[in-house]
Amino acid sequence: MPIHSQAKRLLRTLTGVAVAAVTLPGASSAIAATATPDPFYEYTDSTPLSSYAPGTVLKTRTITYRILGLATPLKATQLLYRSVDVQMRPVANVTTVVKPSCLLCLNKNKVVSYQSFYDSLNPEDSPSRSIAGGKRLPDLIPGVETALFAPFLIQGYTIIIPDTEGPKANFAAGPEYGYHTLNSIRAALKSPELGLPSNTKVAMIGYSGGAIASEWAAELAPTYAPDVNQKLIGSAIGGVLVHPDHNLDYIQGSPIWGGVAGMALIGVGRSFDLNLPQYLSEKGLALHEKMKNQSIVNVLGQYPDLYWKDIVKPEYENRLKLGAYVDSVNKVIMGTGGTPTTPMFIGQGTGGELEGTKASPIWGKGDGVMLAGDVRTLARQYCAKGVQIEHKEYALSHFTSMAVWLPQAIGWVNDRFRNKPVPQNCASIQPGNPLDPVVALP
Repeated sequence: MPIHSQAKRLLRTLTGVAVAAVTLPGASSAIAATATPDPFYEYTDSTPLSSYAPGTVLKTRTITYRILGLATPLKATQLLYRSVDVQMRPVANVTTVVKPSCLLCLNKNKVVSYQSFYDSLNPEDSPSRSIAGGKRLPDLIPGVETALFAPFLIQGYTIIIPDTEGPKANFAAGPEYGYHTLNSIRAALKSPELGLPSNTKVAMIGYSGGAIASEWAAELAPTYAPDVNQKLIGSAIGGVLVHPDHNLDYIQGSPIWGGVAGMALIGVGRSFDLNLPQYLSEKGLALHEKMKNQSIVNVLGQYPDLYWKDIVKPEYENRLKLGAYVDSVNKVIMGTGGTPTTPMFIGQGTGGELEGTKASPIWGKGDGVMLAGDVRTLARQYCAKGVQIEHKEYALSHFTSMAVWLPQAIGWVNDRFRNKPVPQNCASIQPGNPLDPVVALP
């Protein structure tokens, strides 16, 4: 696979900008800057949004690719496109597409949809806003992620980076992530400005929050977006949130990840229009007000003693007595939206103790935030339905597993584009946890 010298120079420069954004004296003032309104994100035409097909491009603009506000040599195309939220209501969402800079792009029909782990309850933290010039601390995440998909860009692939959480930043609302990802791919394939060829193939990749989007897109694609599904060649995911109710048991009270449960409760509740405050205690109301627009960078390690029983009214201390919670959490269990028809590479850590999260007496080990037993069961379910799965476990934490998973995932995706035989190890995946829906109590 030839590596284009021009692309290599661009990526070396980009990496330098990423490092400078973090280390230069001016970085602190850049990080502290506030966001400004951007009219590109607003759909204001008189034609009802619902009259457009999902994936229709509504607006297009070309921008300089920026990291914490610092310009790189790369250009990006941003598309405002028609999508749907978790309740299938029409919304306008944004995706960013980076095409390689090369004189002869031999891989112009190869596209990688990279799903970010920006993990936020604030729409201002989306990758598209960060890439367009965001200078706040949460904008550091998409900046760092540039280096993660750089190997694909160097090879001449086109990169799609959707705002997976949608215009309201509905954190952890898995199906919504999937819809936005699939409609983002539709928009990119339809865009005349991008000019992607008709024989374009697409691979999806994502870790943690990006795995939520990539997995849900893979399982929803056969029924929701068969036109996209026929373009897909596989999905590589790692650090996977399968059954959020299990994860709540696992991470509540943990020193680093405890606050993420609060974020997920707010995000999923918001996506299903739940009036959460009516169920919350005084402490819960204060937490909700403080957290409702926060990024994960403002939450990690800040809520080491956060437990469900402390944030809800006494009558809901057993969360199974809260019907609204049960209804919502069951709708975001992976595998309930369909079955992928394309291969998957799945990596998951089991060393959560390295990040201070003890193994669950009910659900077993995880990486600190995601449960390995849940991931094994999901993989086995897909295997039983004929999906080609390569599953790996690492005796590492969530953060450290990524360092091992990423090069494996990149190699796996490259092999799919090269039409190599698909590896699978379904027969050796050990049993995991049951993924049954939660049953409400009277």
